[in-house]
Amino acid sequence: MTRVLVCAGDASGELHAAAFVGALRERLPEARFLGLGGAEMEKAGVEIVVHQRELAIGGLVEVLGDLGRVWRAWRRLGARLLAARPDLVVLVDSPDFNIPFARKARRAGVPVLYYVSPQVWAWRRWRVRKLARRVDRMAVIFPFEPPFYAGSGLAVDFVGHPLVDRLPAPPDARERAALRAALGVPEDARLVALLPGSRRNELRDGLALQIETARRLHERLPRTRFALALAPSLDRAAVEAQLAALPGAAGLPLDLHAGRTYDVVRAADAALAKPGTVTVEIALLGTPLVVAARAHPLSAAIARRVVAVPTLTMPNLVAGDAVVPEFLQEQARPERVAAALEELLEGPSGELQRRRLAHLRAQLGGGGAALRAAAIAEEMIAGTPRP
Repeated sequence: MTRVLVCAGDASGELHAAAFVGALRERLPEARFLGLGGAEMEKAGVEIVVHQRELAIGGLVEVLGDLGRVWRAWRRLGARLLAARPDLVVLVDSPDFNIPFARKARRAGVPVLYYVSPQVWAWRRWRVRKLARRVDRMAVIFPFEPPFYAGSGLAVDFVGHPLVDRLPAPPDARERAALRAALGVPEDARLVALLPGSRRNELRDGLALQIETARRLHERLPRTRFALALAPSLDRAAVEAQLAALPGAAGLPLDLHAGRTYDVVRAADAALAKPGTVTVEIALLGTPLVVAARAHPLSAAIARRVVAVPTLTMPNLVAGDAVVPEFLQEQARPERVAAALEELLEGPSGELQRRRLAHLRAQLGGGGAALRAAAIAEEMIAGTPRP
């Protein structure tokens, strides 16, 4: 029986992993899957050895307080790797967990496919050599990634971005009106989607910024309403408690929506998000957005020294231009972020950004990323030489 161990340590990576599992199961119906993931992977038939909520933390300094939990998860998954002896390990994003785990898999003699490359093009480029030693094949999702592995000896394939398959096209006026009605948004209101992140530290650092921005925007545009899209890795009661402690949230027309992120984004006139995969999702859904975030000051100081790209906003990197306004750290002042959102809502910037975002889907491939990644996995399991 074929066994495949799949590791996806965060919410966005887990969705890609679940689609990959479904695609590989079509090719290998007898395969059994186990690993690190969450509810979506469980629905896809994966036996969850470690739940991804145990790793719902990010940042350079912030993770220190969670090292004990991370270590216990690491040991549990490593023990299962040795006990199950899978035919293949598939690592999905989450490089701080998965790159070390790749070494454990390599030492156990299990071939490794890395699906969704670590962002070696952005920072810590020395990881290319480490990946080349520990990983057998790499399936990347951005067309500009393969050159960064040139000369490493690592086999790298661009398979396209999995979000192109999973996300619907931007809604037309009729569908958008139906979405807004389902969310209880008045016809004459402006709607701004708030997406503060899927990790606890992101919520801690970003929620206050987003709420204060919303308050200032509402003062300037009283018809504006706000919808906070709650990531599945976060507890609703905990978020509500944080909101109750923020003075800016009092009296703000704000609704929380769990499990309806895409509906919220597609219904919105604009979105406010942190950097990361969510910016690609919003762009593919066709909603104009602003990116703003604050991190722990020490994390930010370290990032300034090591990050090798001019922007942390993925649509800007793909386009090679500042399509989306970005406000990070000391630049992320509520009044500046609110002004950028107001320009999207009331000025010409919103329609201009919509037109530029429409090109993103073509740049990220024509779909079929999970199918291509599954074909590579089947090839590796069968031991077929790479053409």
